[in-house]
Amino acid sequence: MPQLPTVAIIGRPNTGKSRLFNRLIGRRKAIVSDTAGTTRDHIAGRVEADISFLLVDTGGMGGGTEDVDLEDDVHEQSVLALEHADIILLTINSQEDMTSGDYEIVEILRKNKKKHVPVILVPTKCDNPLEIEAIMPQYYELGIADEIVCVSAPHKIGIDDLKEKIQEQLEALHFEKSEVPAKEDTDPATAIPKIAIIGKPNVGKSSIINAFMSEKQREKSPLLVSDIAGTTRDSTDTSITYHEQEYIFADTAGIKRKKQTDEGVETHAYFRSIKALEESEIVVLVIDASEPMSKQDKRIASIAVEEGKGLVILANKIDQLEGKDRELALAHIRSELQFCSFAEVLPCSAETKENLLKLFDIIEAVQRNRIRRIATNDLHRWLEETVYGQPMQSLINTKHITQADEVPPTFILFCKDPKKIQVSQLRFLDNQLRKTFAFEGTPVRWITKQG
Repeated sequence: MPQLPTVAIIGRPNTGKSRLFNRLIGRRKAIVSDTAGTTRDHIAGRVEADISFLLVDTGGMGGGTEDVDLEDDVHEQSVLALEHADIILLTINSQEDMTSGDYEIVEILRKNKKKHVPVILVPTKCDNPLEIEAIMPQYYELGIADEIVCVSAPHKIGIDDLKEKIQEQLEALHFEKSEVPAKEDTDPATAIPKIAIIGKPNVGKSSIINAFMSEKQREKSPLLVSDIAGTTRDSTDTSITYHEQEYIFADTAGIKRKKQTDEGVETHAYFRSIKALEESEIVVLVIDASEPMSKQDKRIASIAVEEGKGLVILANKIDQLEGKDRELALAHIRSELQFCSFAEVLPCSAETKENLLKLFDIIEAVQRNRIRRIATNDLHRWLEETVYGQPMQSLINTKHITQADEVPPTFILFCKDPKKIQVSQLRFLDNQLRKTFAFEGTPVRWITKQG
């Protein structure tokens, strides 16, 4: 598989970074707000193209937010992002005069970016093409950009040109074009599943994969295991065969909270972990059952759900707990991860190998559920029985339901007025669908359309 390059969007707050990010990845993922500083953590999404790439939206640099206490932390995260980017998109609000914050970011780029990394200057909010010519000279005078592309994300002005320039720069950097799968490999039912082992540092990810390896594999290339958190720096693929079925496991560096991530190698490891998650079909979130559930564990799970990945929760080091303590630990994990209650929680131990082999059966079930299709006639009968007698007039008036040809399972409701369908109603349908058709281990998506 060709290396997946990283394209980072940077700029001061409220210059349209998140709108640009959403437009480039083709869906609303980053939070868009007129309040400066809304984006704090990095948000990443894969963009499919001739040369596919990982697009990263960063928090605003250069100050100007209402949350002064967090500005330094967000600024530092964005600096780390640009140090590890292959292409940098620098956004500037074309409807405002350039500020000291803009000039500060330009100086940061001069000092921190790698010399071979191209910068594409992206003046945003260019809604009137007639005004573009007048503002261009000041941007050329900066002398920081390899290319300048004016855009208006809400109106899709300049977006195709920007995509084209990104592809040209990636090609000039000698990134390989994305592989087109052979015809026999396009069927998800027969493709070799790729599983990303994700989790905080030192929860036993490498030990779990080592436990799956054959004796010959362990002698030849065991994964490095240590009590020192952060031993694994890169994402490493390992082929495991179980009952004549091949699986590709990607062992990743532990994902830390951003403020706990040091510059250099650990930041690079963070981006490699996010890339591994993007490229996988199933995510195995490894949690240390002997420790309290952390916000970071929940954040990792939410990323997997957002990306539509199959999800399995592995409660490792369960051998360190006995009796009631074990039951309480598992109950705590399930309680904290209620938003992904469809994911099975498997108590296990990489040390004693307790329950480890059960993971393969769960992965098989998750893979089947991700590609399951329900006949339209069955869906119609199910919907009619589900909403009958319920105080949900907007759902009762639904004219048609069908399953889209997408992964994860996606269901489309055709109704008289989609705006009247409430989130709570869709959540009700989701719960009832799972009671009837299962879909364990995979997110389910709902789309409402008029008609």
